[in-house]
Amino acid sequence: MKLWQKIVAIVVAAVIVIIAALGITIACVWGNEISTVASMKKLRDRDDAHLDGSVYTMTVRGGFYFDEYLEQGGAKSDSQLISFITDHITKGLIDMGLTESEIACSSFTARTSDGDRLFARNYDFDKTNTCVVFTNAGNGRHATVSTVDLQFLGIDQEKDVEGLMDKVTCLAAPFAPLDGMNDAGVSCGIYMTYQGGEETVPTDVDTDKPDLTSTTMLRLILDYADSVEEAVKLVEKYDLHDSAQTSYHYMVADATGKSAILEWTNGTDKTDNDGSARTLKVIYNDDDAHIGEREGVSDFQWITNFVLQPDYYGEDDEKAGLDRYDRIYEELAKTDGVLPDVDAAMDILKIVGRRDWNNDDGNGCTVHSVVYNLTDKTALWVTNENYDDPSAVFVIDLSAGTITSSAK
Repeated sequence: MKLWQKIVAIVVAAVIVIIAALGITIACVWGNEISTVASMKKLRDRDDAHLDGSVYTMTVRGGFYFDEYLEQGGAKSDSQLISFITDHITKGLIDMGLTESEIACSSFTARTSDGDRLFARNYDFDKTNTCVVFTNAGNGRHATVSTVDLQFLGIDQEKDVEGLMDKVTCLAAPFAPLDGMNDAGVSCGIYMTYQGGEETVPTDVDTDKPDLTSTTMLRLILDYADSVEEAVKLVEKYDLHDSAQTSYHYMVADATGKSAILEWTNGTDKTDNDGSARTLKVIYNDDDAHIGEREGVSDFQWITNFVLQPDYYGEDDEKAGLDRYDRIYEELAKTDGVLPDVDAAMDILKIVGRRDWNNDDGNGCTVHSVVYNLTDKTALWVTNENYDDPSAVFVIDLSAGTITSSAK
């Protein structure tokens, strides 16, 4: 072999070794992230004529650094959360965005004739892309499924998830769930409350406890709670810092039929304007003080967008979403919260969907409707109020980590 051939061979071998080393390094450093990005697929195309965004699914590999997030004491703001996500998921090489907006919606619990426990939820907003996200971090954390509005991650609602950078951005999805269920049969959702009188004031508790933002509080419950009682105990350990200059409450339920609404208040609607002074209040489904004179209520619970603490409001017209709240109660009270099946629960969500529900301002839609079966860990999921279109109706099996179209 000639000298120049030997030199070329040595150079080629060195390049191959360097490339292999880089590949091994990348796989070691970003292996889970690469697998997660590769798992993302589209379930349904957008329909701009009807203001429907696209629907995706993604299976998150590994622990997505949530344990580390809690170990550092969480975050007091979206900017701190963004900094953590950028530093850990992309190792500081790629900036990532995370925002929040108005989270309206309705939810209720019920049980089927066969005894299965249900948690139903409408997410009301406007045209956006959504993603059904599966996680299974292990190490004492539950497998979960949740729904994420990709607009909150900075994905343009007028476009599909396009290219590698958009998919990398979606790696932040586990930190922004709107509702979900874990493999212990615990489900949770987040809803706006418009607290603070004329101008909404976010909850911003400031004690010596560690800190969580709105959606990471929900992630905490999904990943670690075995029951409603355990969810409450977990939440009590943290200070809540609401995002997007607004305020929220939560509803959590489990497979035993127990549920609770978690609210942070200080005073009444007219005086609750100091977010740092609010404290956690818990309303369990067997506590009827917040229901008033309603009858026919056994163990079901329901929620929209106003605080349920007794005597919080002076007048009913101050309660955002009271009309939907009353309508849900009307339907559930007919059978004392016992429904034939998940389809019947979805029918109630359809009744209070945004496109048909007194939507005089023409603004928004119900982006997704979901009924979680907390007993068998499955869910019925519908996009953009297309309840009668099989291609828009999906069945989730958390145990298998799958979501399939009912059209197949």
